[in-house]
Amino acid sequence: MVHTIRYKTKIVIIGAGQAGLSAAYHLKKLGLEIGPDFIILDEAPQAGGAWQYRWPSLTLSTVNRIHDLPGMSFEKTIDTHEKEVQASIAVPRYYDLYEKQMGINVYRPVKVNHVYLHKERFYIDSARTLFSASGIINATGTWENPYIPEYPGAADFKGEQLHTKDFKTADDFKGKHVIVVGAGISAIQLLDQISKVTTTTWVTRRPPTFREGPFDDMAGHNAVAMVEERVRKGLLPLSVVSVTGLPVSAEVVNMRERGVLQRFPMFSEITGNGVKWADGTEQKADVILWNTGFKSALDHLKPILPREEAGGILMGGRLATMVVKDPRIHLVGYGPSASTIGANRAGAAAARELMNTLGISPREERGISAKS
Repeated sequence: MVHTIRYKTKIVIIGAGQAGLSAAYHLKKLGLEIGPDFIILDEAPQAGGAWQYRWPSLTLSTVNRIHDLPGMSFEKTIDTHEKEVQASIAVPRYYDLYEKQMGINVYRPVKVNHVYLHKERFYIDSARTLFSASGIINATGTWENPYIPEYPGAADFKGEQLHTKDFKTADDFKGKHVIVVGAGISAIQLLDQISKVTTTTWVTRRPPTFREGPFDDMAGHNAVAMVEERVRKGLLPLSVVSVTGLPVSAEVVNMRERGVLQRFPMFSEITGNGVKWADGTEQKADVILWNTGFKSALDHLKPILPREEAGGILMGGRLATMVVKDPRIHLVGYGPSASTIGANRAGAAAARELMNTLGISPREERGISAKS
């Protein structure tokens, strides 16, 4: 029999991806100590956040962008000259070095099953340990909660239905007709790879928007602001990527030349052998690959998270990380901070605001080094 162990602290960070590590960095910078003041829990067996699960063909040359963690440059830490290095190897190595350099000890693997409130304290329940805290910074992101929309006939399909999360290599689809669903960056990347080894049909809910020119920091901040506006009203967030558009890369130009980017509207139903549109047109298929995004992984917070009528969460604070109806809870993988564009700043804001809510005064701010 496994005995439950109780561990009491002031703040618990759930998740050690970019937002979680950023929050931990700033709590330390404000003078808090890991253990008595805060702890960080992570479900994964090793450092790297969601990056460790990315498909092998996603390399440093094809990834959209890797944002630095606060206080430590990715390019100065990891050799980025070898562009064909897998992102799922390079980025977790960077995260691992970051945790060691910054003295951030992560409890892993610890899967948080649910969080509940009792006598003004939060109890964070995992399979083996029960933690308690006065405040929570949730940084679980979205990777563990893939979204596949419901469509009539889905249960009758005789082929495979996969999600972006399931993709490993395009060679797995040789000799099969693949319907690629989605208009995000991942959909385009996978469509490019798969279309080089087999036949494909590209389907999107809305006509895709392609963006000419570079996607600079200002464009990124503007995209984050659009998502932030929604969560401050208690509406369900849109993904940051959904408002940025698709960059016209060399790969996109090549796909146009190959005729791969012939887009079809969403089908009306799924049949046993493929899909069918409202006008009766059918397409036989062996695989439907849903690149339909992810939703925030918040099921473990259901007992304590107040929802609005529209299904969203009313968010406030400087960068919309604070749950307005319970400011002891901060979400740094939700809405505008679900993207790495806003994760670092969100971690900093959540750390300072939560300390203020709990009445924890920052000790003299100090730099963080390997000796911390």
